[in-house]
Amino acid sequence: MPKSKVRKKVAYTPPPTDRRTAAAVRATGPTHPVYVAVMLGLMLLGLCWLVVNYLAGPSIGFMLALGAWNFLIGFSLIVIGLLMTMRWR
Repeated sequence: MPKSKVRKKVAYTPPPTDRRTAAAVRATGPTHPVYVAVMLGLMLLGLCWLVVNYLAGPSIGFMLALGAWNFLIGFSLIVIGLLMTMRWR
């Protein structure tokens, strides 16, 4: 029976690095605490907006004038805060 050929492994050569990619990798680090504060603040502000709308909305003039737009404002603030969590490191 013939003996199988032994194949040599080719030495690993890393792919060429792009300067922009290398700079982006080096630039990533922990998120600034202000970013986290704004993110959490937006989510809490949206929650508070909705709670105040439910509890005292009819007695507050500008909230009464906004009507159903209060839901859009409150949920938009919450969604913006949640979208910010995707950039949080």
